[in-house]
Amino acid sequence: AEANFIATKSSDLLSKWYGESEQQIARLFARARQVAPCVIFIDELDSLVPARGGGMGEPQATERVVNTILAEMDGLEELQSVVVIGATNRPNLIDPALLRPGRFDELIYVGVPDAPGRERILRIQTEKMPLDKDVDLAAIAAKTERYTGADLEDVVRRAGLIALRKSLKAKTVDMANFEEALTDSRATVTPEMEAEYEAMLGKLKQQASSIQPLGFIAPGMLQGRGPKGAE
Repeated sequence: AEANFIATKSSDLLSKWYGESEQQIARLFARARQVAPCVIFIDELDSLVPARGGGMGEPQATERVVNTILAEMDGLEELQSVVVIGATNRPNLIDPALLRPGRFDELIYVGVPDAPGRERILRIQTEKMPLDKDVDLAAIAAKTERYTGADLEDVVRRAGLIALRKSLKAKTVDMANFEEALTDSRATVTPEMEAEYEAMLGKLKQQASSIQPLGFIAPGMLQGRGPKGAE
């Protein structure tokens, strides 16, 4: 798409010093406007813009940070040719004002990878690992249902350690090492968690669509009322 890409984390933007977090956010959006078209990617979004009044962090600091993000995304200065993407594992903690149309108005649930996706992840993770000819990544992918990318990375790491534990002179990692690694690992995502996230997505989309913009009252639309009994 030939767009610039700026990736950051909430921890990079938050500061313990008064007003510094707001300045960091303003600088981020100013930089994006300068190099537009641009994509801003913010990881751990729930830490940056938690729901106001939710008891997370200092209430006044949270209020200022959320208001700054709202002003940058939907304020007087139009955000042209800049797309903002946020990632979170806890979307229910994000301030609802951020989820209304014109801000983070598209909610995308990224589930666990399917078998072909897991195989591609395994190929990436083992790219620099000397594998024995008997290693079947497709078979490993088939045995790792609901495994995330981090889970698969852990399996590969365990297999390598097992090979070295058996022999410091080992030159390759074989299928037996992976089989043993699988017995010591498990998927961190359960079916219950998947169902919970899918239900959460539906609820958040419903809440976002139910938020209506404030109406505009023109002069003269409000009729004054005189003292009781007056005509």
